[in-house]
Amino acid sequence: MALTPAHSSPKDSTPQTITDPARAAALFEESVAIMARLRAPGGCPWDREQSFDSIRKYTLEEAYEVFDAIERRDFAHLTEELGDLLLQVLFYAEMAANEGHFTIADVLDSLNRKLVRRHPHVFGDEAARAAGNRAEVDADVGGSSDAVLRNWEEIKAAEKNIPTDGGSGASGAGKQSPSRLDHVARALPALAEAAKLGSKARKAGFDWPSWRELLPKVAEETAELEAEAASADPARKPAVEAELGDLLFTVVNLGRHLGVDAEMALRNCNLRFRQRFCEMELASPRPLEELAPNELEALWAEAKRKLAGVGAAPQPAKQEQP
Repeated sequence: MALTPAHSSPKDSTPQTITDPARAAALFEESVAIMARLRAPGGCPWDREQSFDSIRKYTLEEAYEVFDAIERRDFAHLTEELGDLLLQVLFYAEMAANEGHFTIADVLDSLNRKLVRRHPHVFGDEAARAAGNRAEVDADVGGSSDAVLRNWEEIKAAEKNIPTDGGSGASGAGKQSPSRLDHVARALPALAEAAKLGSKARKAGFDWPSWRELLPKVAEETAELEAEAASADPARKPAVEAELGDLLFTVVNLGRHLGVDAEMALRNCNLRFRQRFCEMELASPRPLEELAPNELEALWAEAKRKLAGVGAAPQPAKQEQP
């Protein structure tokens, strides 16, 4: 197949507010063909040598670069980063096709069916059932996003045969049903996983009543960590790690009760630290390592004062993704 030049489809300079499906389909077809050519005999030696294990690290990098571009509202850069992330999808799908597992068409078919069956309020009950929905939900959500999320969870649970009615988890002697926590991915970053686990447990009634009840728990976990850390025995390191984990889990769930995403809170804190530390370096008359602790503290205090109100752009309130 002869491929067209890289800029064969010039972008209209008019701002687009609605996707042109025909143009997108044509460009996607071209991307799939390019990826197939790169992996084909006579293609790119580097691309042909890659495996799922060799490129998986790039997937995480590209996802974080997308995240960074969104945070900075750098939409010109975001266009490129989303393309790089899409490249990962095309790469995996082509490798899977080469090994006889599935193709990019199977990926798209799976996605399309999922979108239809989880949106009966948009596509209708009949279409949702044809796409595989086995849950009994009310498609009339009345414009309520909360109703949409409830339906989404019911449909998702039916797909995975996960109980959502607070059942005991047992389905016969010696046989255990899947846990409602099974579909919280272990592959998530730890902070995000902790928040999702807490949210899922809340639906079973296992949660703190409010953020105020979490404050004593934070103090309790801090005291337990202090007790373990006070030991100089290296053999106690696993216990210290466990107590630190308990403290982090509690703090993440405190953020959840406050409507604050722990990952975003820490990222914004990291940015403030970068800015303040850089200001310390600029303001110091000598290298920081030559300063006494009280001099460093004074520089830090001055940096905080100078940069008060300067930092990460405020983030929208977090809404849990279905």
